[in-house]
Amino acid sequence: MPSFTFNHNNINVFDLEKSVAFYKDALGLEELRRYKESSGAFELVFLGDNATTHRLELTWLKERTEPYNLGDNEMHLAFTVDNYDEAHAMHAEMGCICYENPTMGLYFIEDPDGYWLEILPKKK
Repeated sequence: MPSFTFNHNNINVFDLEKSVAFYKDALGLEELRRYKESSGAFELVFLGDNATTHRLELTWLKERTEPYNLGDNEMHLAFTVDNYDEAHAMHAEMGCICYENPTMGLYFIEDPDGYWLEILPKKK
C-alpha cells in the first residue's frame, strides 16, 4: 500500500477575512498561502501552526449569499494547547466558548461560521 500523510482539512467560510482573523486570534494560526482564482469566483487561504505540516484550508465562494447550514455540526477539528487554563481564559474573554466538559477536561470554541473546535490540554 502507498504511504499516506495528512495534508489539510478544508472548511467553507462566509466572511474570509473575519475567519482568518478569528483563527489567528483564537488559535494562533498564521496565513501561509493564499490563492485567488483568476475569475474571482473563489479564494483559498491555507493556515498553519508553524509546528506541524498540517494545514487548515479556508474556502470563500464569491457567489455565496447566505451563511452555511452546518446541520447537526457533528464534525469538528481538535487542537492541543500547552497552557489549557490560559487558553480557556482567553477564549472566555473572546466569548467563543460554546461547550465545556470539565469531567473530560476539554471545551469547544465556535468560529464565525459556527464550526466547533475542540481544545485539549497537552498530555504530560
